[in-house]
Amino acid sequence: MDDITALILDDHASFRRAFARLDDAKDPQQMRSIWEPLALHLEIHAEAEERILYPHLIRRGGEDAEDESLDAIRDHNKIRDAIAESRQHEVGTDRWWTAVWSARRENTEHLAEEEDEGLPDFRRHAGDELRAGLGADWLAFYAEHPSGKGLTFRDKDPERYVAKYSQ
Repeated sequence: MDDITALILDDHASFRRAFARLDDAKDPQQMRSIWEPLALHLEIHAEAEERILYPHLIRRGGEDAEDESLDAIRDHNKIRDAIAESRQHEVGTDRWWTAVWSARRENTEHLAEEEDEGLPDFRRHAGDELRAGLGADWLAFYAEHPSGKGLTFRDKDPERYVAKYSQ
C-alpha cells in the first residue's frame, strides 16, 4: 500500500509541473485549461491534508508538530484566498495573474515547509502501518470526491483546528 507521505509528494510534483505549464501558456484559453484543474487540485489537496494528515501529525508528531500544523493551515488559507481572488478576474488579465502568482508563491513556500519539516516529522514518529493506512484513506478521499464533489473549500481557524486535534 502507498505511504501517505509519498502520495502527498506526488501531488507536490504535480503542482510544480502544472505551474511550469502555466508559465508556457500563450492565451487565456490555455491559461484557463491549466489553471482551473490546478486550482481545484490545490483545494482538494489542502482539504485532504486537513482531514487525513494533520490530525495525526498533531497527535503523533514531535515537539514542533503543532507549530508545523498551524503554519500549514495558515498556508492553505492563503492559497484558497488567492484562488478565490483569481476567480474574480478575467483569465489572463494583470489582476488574474497577480492572484495566480500569489497562490503560486504561497504554495511554493508551503511545499518547502511541509517537505522539510512536517513530512519528515511525521515519518519519524508514525509507523509504517499508520502511514500505509492513511495512504489508503488518502486514495479513498480522492475517489470519494472526484473533481471536489461534496467538498466545501473554506478557510479554517488555525488555532481552533490545532486545539481540536490536540485533545
